[in-house]
Parts: sequence; structure tokens; C-alpha cells
Amino acid sequence: MEKGGGKPASSRLCFLATLCAMFWVLIFYFHFAVISNEPAGSAAQATGVRIDRSRIRIPERDGASRVDVPLAPPARASELPPPPPNPVARPKEAEAEEEEHATEVRREEAPPKAAASYPFERALKTAENKSDPCGGRYIYVHALPPRFNEDMLRDCEKLSVWTNMCRFMNNDGLGPPLGNEEGVFSNTGWYGTNQFSVDVIFGNRMKQYECLTKDSSIAAAVFVPFYAGFDVARYLWGYNISTRDAASLDLVEWLMKMPEWSVMGGRDHFLVAGRITWDFRRLTEEESDWGSKLLFLPAAKNMSMLVVESSPWNSNDFGIPYPTYFHPAKDADVFLWQDRMRSLERPWLFSFAGAPRPGDPMSIRGQLIDQCRSSSVCKLLECDLGESKCHSPSTVMKMFQSSLFCLQPQGDSYTRRSAFDSMLAGCIPVFFHPGSAYVQYTWHLPKNYTRYSVFIPEDDIRSRNASIEERLKSIHPDVVKQMREEVINLIPKVIYADPRSKLETLKDAFDVSIEAIINKVTKLRRDIIAGQEERDFIEENSWKYSLLEDGQRIIGPHEWDPFFSKPKDKGGDSSGSSAEAAKNSWKSEQRGHS
Repeated sequence: MEKGGGKPASSRLCFLATLCAMFWVLIFYFHFAVISNEPAGSAAQATGVRIDRSRIRIPERDGASRVDVPLAPPARASELPPPPPNPVARPKEAEAEEEEHATEVRREEAPPKAAASYPFERALKTAENKSDPCGGRYIYVHALPPRFNEDMLRDCEKLSVWTNMCRFMNNDGLGPPLGNEEGVFSNTGWYGTNQFSVDVIFGNRMKQYECLTKDSSIAAAVFVPFYAGFDVARYLWGYNISTRDAASLDLVEWLMKMPEWSVMGGRDHFLVAGRITWDFRRLTEEESDWGSKLLFLPAAKNMSMLVVESSPWNSNDFGIPYPTYFHPAKDADVFLWQDRMRSLERPWLFSFAGAPRPGDPMSIRGQLIDQCRSSSVCKLLECDLGESKCHSPSTVMKMFQSSLFCLQPQGDSYTRRSAFDSMLAGCIPVFFHPGSAYVQYTWHLPKNYTRYSVFIPEDDIRSRNASIEERLKSIHPDVVKQMREEVINLIPKVIYADPRSKLETLKDAFDVSIEAIINKVTKLRRDIIAGQEERDFIEENSWKYSLLEDGQRIIGPHEWDPFFSKPKDKGGDSSGSSAEAAKNSWKSEQRGHS
């Protein structure tokens, strides 16, 4: 190369090296930055690399190490896909165990169902508080307007057609005190109580109840202090049905507006009427029909009504004892009376106080009177429309105290106050129809009626002329003694204590009734929660259900079916003999207590 012309040789070598380096940089950049970012298939086509799709690496769950899973080669278009591989045979026990495990997993994973709640659950829970003596026993009392109770007492002279009831309202409904000139009674606790005064006696006892509450949400039951018996008594004679029903309709309308009603639709409500149920069961709208329709009102059917005589064929009324003349203020008064009844000499085998019913061809009273007259061991106290010793409490009680057995046939209706007067005297009652006591007072009397009474079916007297004297004489003296002791022990449960005080340990008729109502409502509430509410209840057989023992639910044929098989024969409807029975009951009130 000539001196001073062209570039030096080292510069050219550096330049060529630089171009070469840049070329390879571009090649590597193109390979790694462009080709590697394309899909696998495209990259394979671009580079000519063939991918074996028969093996693909698949990651396991939870970031576990990957495993190689072989895939079946695709079938040709003319071939059917290969069948799936046969599962490995497993024992049935293993399959069942896996299914049970899967079911348990699904149950655990399923969202829990919300338990149904009921507004009365708080009331049920109070019973679980063992430190609360009133737990499960609270009673809420509706504050009714005075037109439903107190106003009636202020107009007491209008409560009966024939009787001025004002004197019977004294002493909180017990009536005037009875003297003890003949030594028949105790020195204290005896009153001339009217047999239809339970409304006010029960209401005044409720005022002294130890577990009253103003919080209805904890109440085991709700009391309605409506004087239903006094109300119907005002208008039974000479008034149209609109007047007879007015207070009942007014009451139901008032109750249904109260929040307490909505808790159970009234099924936890109860009220008291000191009259027989037929006074409240008018079926028709005929002016000549008897009574009010209180117990047939739809809302009233949900409530429980305590009456001195209930219907065997209806489920919304319950029998409670007629009031007697004895209303003790303390336990000691009861114990002294019981001891006295145990020690009495009883010269008469049996006795009967009552009048014949010549207008009733089914009555056996005439035959009872004839048998008593012809017997030397029977004491008879005949009653009539005029002045009679039957109207004297001391005379009646003296006769009962001197008798081993007291005959208690049906009155104008099934029941009689006399049955409770005789038991108070320690006299064993003799019944002739199960409707007179056995299906009536199941809260207060033993369901095993042979423990405290004798039963002679009416037909034995009416058709077979059975001898009462022979039947009673056939009972062994030891059995008679046991029965009399049972009757005497029952005395506290069939009397109403003085409302102005409270028995210390004994339970009277009020206490027994309250306990029974609370048990009834509590059982209903628990059945509702458990979905076990009675669905097959047959109302026409209500009398059978009342005879079931605790825990029993099924009824069947009964020995007393003939007595109650035809409701219309005796009180089944208000247009038949039940209305006549109710009317005759009022006539009996006119002539006295027979």
C-alpha cells in the first residue's frame, strides 16, 4: 500500500468484528425474544420442531409436583372412539362406606337450616330456671274493660230472674257466713255459697295467685276474667239472641285485637263460667232456642272454658267442681275437718236428697225414691217446689255425714252440686251415669272411679229393677273403709279456699285447675315445636281422650260408648233435650238446690 493512501489494516478488522458481533446479537434476540413468545404449535412450525402430544406435563392441585399423564391418541375419522377402561371391581362394603362418607361431607358443607322460632319459646324456657319458683307457672291476666266483669257485680240484682244474687257476692263471692247452731259445720270457713258463683270466686282467687306477670311473653297461659256465667244469666229469659250474644261477640272482638292473641290464636287463653256448658251452645239463630253461642264462636273454640258441667262431645270446655259451702282459710281448717269426717258414726247405709222428675221419662229418680222409702237402711230427704229442708245447708250436710253412701243420679243435666257436698261430708257417692262425674272432673277426681265411688248403670235400675241396698251391702267393709278414706283425702281438691287467703301446702280446686291448664298449654306448645300436634283428633270422642293416661294418644271402643253414642239424646244439640235440661236447671234454681 502506498505511503499516505487508504485506511490502516487494524481498523478494518475491528469494524468486521463489530459487524459480526451485532449480527449474532440480532440472531439471539430474534430467537429468544420473538420466537419463544409464540404458541407452542406456531413455534414448532416456525422452527420445524415436532411436539409429542402423547405426553403432557400437568400440574397437580395445591402446587404439588407435576406428573406425566398419557393421553390416548386421537381416533381416525372412520373409527369409533375406544371404550373407557373398565373400573376396578370393589367390594359393596367399600362402595357403601364411600357413599356414606360423601353424604357426610355434603351434610357438613351444606349451609345449616334456620330453626323455626315461636313467640312462646321464651315462656317455655322459664321452666328451665330452677331458681325461679314461678318458672313455667306464670299467668298473664287480660285487663278487660269493666263491662265484662265488675259492672255486672254492680248490677248484681239483675244476674238472676228468681234470685237476688247481691248477697251471694259478699265475701269475694262466697256469700253470707253460715252459723253453726247445730254443730254440723266448723266454727269458721262456712258460707251460704250459690252454686253458680264460680265466676267471681275463681276470679278473686286469681288475684291472689302467686305467679301473676305483666309480661305476657313469659306466661304459661293467659286468663280472660270475663264473667261468662253472670253474663248469660242476665238475658236467658225474655231477651232476643242479639242481646244474649252481644257481650260474647264484644269480648272476642276485643281479644283478637290484643297482641297476646296472635301468639297462638287464643289457644293459650282460658276463662271460667260457673254454669253448665249447654247455656253457651246455641246452634241456631232461632229466637226460641236456648242460651248464647259463645262456645260455638270460631275464636272461642280456640280458648279453654272451665264450666261446672262440660260437653262429652266437644273439646273446648272442661269440668271443674261446683262450689260447696266450705271455704277454708288455712291448711289446719282442712285437716281438722277431715279428721272429724273420719271419726263420725254413720248409721245409714245410703241416703238420697232430691225430687222426682215426672216430666222426664228417662229419669230414674222416682225409682230411687221408691227404693229408699222401702228400705230400713236408707235416709230420704225429699225436695219440692215449696219450702223444704233440702234448701237448708245444715240439714243436707247432716244427712250426708250420717251415711256411708250417697245416691247421685243425674240432675236436670248430667251433674249435681250435691255430689261435691256429699264428698265434703265423707260420704261415698253412687253414680248412675258416667257423665255425672267420671268424664267431667278428670282433673280433680281419680280416673279409676272404683277407688272413691260406686257405679250402678241406669238401665240396671230402670229395666232390671236392681236392688241398691243389696248392691251396696255386697261391698266388703274393708273396701268401704278404703273408699271412704279416698273420698276424705279428695276433699281439698274439690273445694275452693277462701279467696282472701291461701292454703299453705294443700291444693284446692283452683290450684288443680290452674295446674291442668298450664300443663295443657305447655304440652300443646311442645307438640307444635316438635311437629307432633295431634292430627287425628276426633272431637265427638272428646270424653274418651280425657280418660287417657299420660303418654297415651290412641282411643278405641269403650264400655261407656252406649252412654254417649247418640249426642242428640242428651245434650248433643241446643234444640233438643240439652236446652230442656238447661231450662230445668234454672227451674231448680228457683226451687232451691236439689
